[in-house]
Amino acid sequence: MSRLRIGVLGGGQLGRMMALAGYPLDLAFSFYDSNPTCPSAELGQRHGDAENSIESLDAFIDSADVFTYEFENIPVSWVERIAAKKPVYPSVKSLSVSQNRLNEKKLFADLKIPSARFAEIRSEADLHGAAKTLGLPLVIKTVTMGYDGKGQFLLHSEDQIPQAWSALGAQTPLMAEEFMHFKRELSIIAVRSRDGKTACYPLTENVHHRGILSHSIAPAPFVENDIQLTAERYISTILHELDHVGAITLEMFETHNGIFANETAPRVHNSGHWTIEGARCSQFENHVRAVAGLPLGDTTCDRPTAMLNIISLHPKTEDILQIKDVHLHLYGKDEREGRKLGHITLTANNHHELAAGITQVADLLPNPMAIFPGK
Repeated sequence: MSRLRIGVLGGGQLGRMMALAGYPLDLAFSFYDSNPTCPSAELGQRHGDAENSIESLDAFIDSADVFTYEFENIPVSWVERIAAKKPVYPSVKSLSVSQNRLNEKKLFADLKIPSARFAEIRSEADLHGAAKTLGLPLVIKTVTMGYDGKGQFLLHSEDQIPQAWSALGAQTPLMAEEFMHFKRELSIIAVRSRDGKTACYPLTENVHHRGILSHSIAPAPFVENDIQLTAERYISTILHELDHVGAITLEMFETHNGIFANETAPRVHNSGHWTIEGARCSQFENHVRAVAGLPLGDTTCDRPTAMLNIISLHPKTEDILQIKDVHLHLYGKDEREGRKLGHITLTANNHHELAAGITQVADLLPNPMAIFPGK
């Protein structure tokens, strides 16, 4: 019996961790990425050239039996070309919704999932109209290609509208969204198999610094059971509506009026890195299981777990590994301002011990402000 070959669009750290989870299942991997030193380059065949030529894409298609992707900012035409020849999970439908914020908002509305009020923006005059109808402050966002806080402008007053339009107007249409006064940011990751079975991970609390995820805690502390069940209902509804196969992430705001959907990601997600050590079956293994047509694994989290992103500068490996119940994941990337270089997970017996461990790890990072802005 020949090994099933999975082709991954993208060769970053998410593709790398998919492969690391899939190799024990005797799955093989190839990657489509123009960077010869991408994090996944040493874990399978790499295809792609600087021009992203049709020839390089076709060579990639020939390299695998079934396909997936590690990020959503890719041309839909690539996925359509692959889908015309071989299976792709998640489907083009999932990709086209998640990579377009207006499509996401319309999906939430159709499925009666609460989210912030919004308006489509095509002119500077539309911004004035949105400020009047939605109120201030407003978050102005590009419809596509936004991640880690990029492509956004927080509008506090109408006097800033010319500045906001100058910054983002060339990328119309834009979206204006009411600013949510939230208690905290949460996310839930779920996975759906080819035969329609689903599994959900516990809600995760996420803390951001300068638009980039700083750290995550799972299960999110002080979550009432009905909030977890509501989040599972929302994400399961999305999975079935899109006929989605693989992992999907729903980012949410917890407010005094319940939880509100923010964005989806049709893939494994940074806020789920904790699952490698913290869940019985990680998001990466469950994703490749789903793509490969294998049964889903157990998403139970037995101990409180935290994930801290390593951003911009590497810590000393020997310092991190001295800490009990800590696991270090490095992505093979060079240091650069704002770049995610790896992550650290730690587990504990309770959330109090976990908080102490987070402080201990943060003190060893070259940029502790990313974890505790006051430092």
